[in-house]
Amino acid sequence: MDQYEFLVAVSVLIFSIGLAGVVMRRNLLVVIMCLEIMLNAVVLSFVTFAARAQTLPGVAMTFFIYVAASCEIALAMAIVLLLVKRRGSLDLAAEQELKG
Repeated sequence: MDQYEFLVAVSVLIFSIGLAGVVMRRNLLVVIMCLEIMLNAVVLSFVTFAARAQTLPGVAMTFFIYVAASCEIALAMAIVLLLVKRRGSLDLAAEQELKG
C-alpha cells in the first residue's frame, strides 16, 4: 500500500467516525465536535492530494480552511451558549424551533 493510499484510507475512516457521531448522537456539543472531525478528515485528504501532486497552493488552501473553521467554531460555540442559556439543555430534539 502506497503512503498516499494509506492517508486517504485514514481520512475515510476518520470521516466515517465523524459521520457516525453526527447521525447517532443527540448532544449539540458532540455533534459539533463530530462535524469538526469530519472537516479534519477532508483537510487530511486535501493535503494528501496536494502533496501527491507536489503543489504548494493546495497546502496554502488548507491553512485558509483552518482559519475559516476556527471562525465557524467560534460562532457555533456562541450559538450553543445562547441556546443553553435560553433552554437549559443541549438536546437537539428540544430545539424544534430551529427547523426551517
